[in-house]
Amino acid sequence: MKASIRIPPLALPIIFFAIAIACGTILLHSRYSVSAAGISWLNAMFTAASATCVTGLIVVDTGSFFTRFGQTVILGLIQIGGLGIMTFTSLAFYLRRNRVSLTDRIAVGQSLLHDPSFHLGRFLKNIFIWTLLIEATGGALILGLGRGHFSPYSAVFHAISAFCNAGFSLKSTSLMTEAGDLGLNLIFMTLIILGGLGFSVIVEIQSNAVARLRGERPRLSWYSSTVISTSIFLIIFGWVTIFLSEYLSRAGSHAGVPRDLVTSLFQSVTCRTAGFNSLDIGSMTNVSLLIMMTLMFIGGAPGSCAGGVKVTTFRAMIAFITSRIKGRDQAVIGRYALERETRNRAVILIIFAFTLVLVSTLLLNITEGGDIPHNQARGLFLETMFETVSAFGTVGLSTGLTHRLSSAGKTIIIGLMFIGRLGPLIFLAALQEMSREQFYRWPEDKLLIG
Repeated sequence: MKASIRIPPLALPIIFFAIAIACGTILLHSRYSVSAAGISWLNAMFTAASATCVTGLIVVDTGSFFTRFGQTVILGLIQIGGLGIMTFTSLAFYLRRNRVSLTDRIAVGQSLLHDPSFHLGRFLKNIFIWTLLIEATGGALILGLGRGHFSPYSAVFHAISAFCNAGFSLKSTSLMTEAGDLGLNLIFMTLIILGGLGFSVIVEIQSNAVARLRGERPRLSWYSSTVISTSIFLIIFGWVTIFLSEYLSRAGSHAGVPRDLVTSLFQSVTCRTAGFNSLDIGSMTNVSLLIMMTLMFIGGAPGSCAGGVKVTTFRAMIAFITSRIKGRDQAVIGRYALERETRNRAVILIIFAFTLVLVSTLLLNITEGGDIPHNQARGLFLETMFETVSAFGTVGLSTGLTHRLSSAGKTIIIGLMFIGRLGPLIFLAALQEMSREQFYRWPEDKLLIG
């Protein structure tokens, strides 16, 4: 009798993401994927990891270096990473058996929904239907409004890349040449925002819209309301601060205030994990870069294509800090207060992510210029921190450091992209599984602080 090998649910996303990256690396390294000279195994792995983790950091130009086959491989990895390997796996389980075990059901629920009790089959069908509908509509609009700047393949590529918050572009300057096109900017921003809201929020918005057409007056759940309101606040905050910083410093395009407003809004939306840019990131002010790093660190909503610590974690931290300042025991968000366990997990996640970014920044400073005196390496610290936050938040924006990274630096970024995509989820899930109720308490005493 053969002993069956049981794989813990928490290990599934790690295994399948690793397999996807490995397969992508092999395909991208083949001669059919590159148009001219060959690509090294490390650069192929970097590109595969960046695509699968929907990051968008690149070491070679996607549009000119890779053939149509190579670009299609990248596009497939983006789609797989955006929807999530766990989603594809669960769908395979569902179609094969028409049922999913309780363990798999809870695991999928924790990664895609705020509530683990849901109808998996209906939810997965909604994901795929809405994903295809949004991407197809976005591709058609990009092709129609692109005025010949996008081929049908390029329009579909950019629509999928935008909705999956990947940031890969077939244009060497990303979307800088379309910076003044309001229509195209609105399409890209809409795709990015929808991809960063989370599938459960999209499904709920759709259900509410249908109910309103029937004359009903449904109310968004507390979770969806929190995600939407916090996302709007962060977009407006980034828009205003980036505009003021770039406009007052005269560092932007300055083809007129309307264009500067559009590019500032686009940059605020895209640095929440999408990775497209309509401004030269390397020429932006330090104030703008710091604001963008903050937005990249926060990211999008849970269960979405976005990375970062998530908007709900950020909102929970704000509520917790506010309650402490006011001397309240409960952290209130809207019409509810956070349960203590959720509040504690948010604090731990922030500490975990912040520590990871600091350690990675330190390692990058060592590998990229540890032997260079400060007066000869001015700006390197900010560049490496920006690169680190961008990789952790799976954003893909860079000040130009990616192309100059050493082999050790690329390896660090690959690991960071992988951890950034899966780390917070796995960390919180493992923390929840390891938690045990204590039936005793330690004696307490005061400690002078501050």
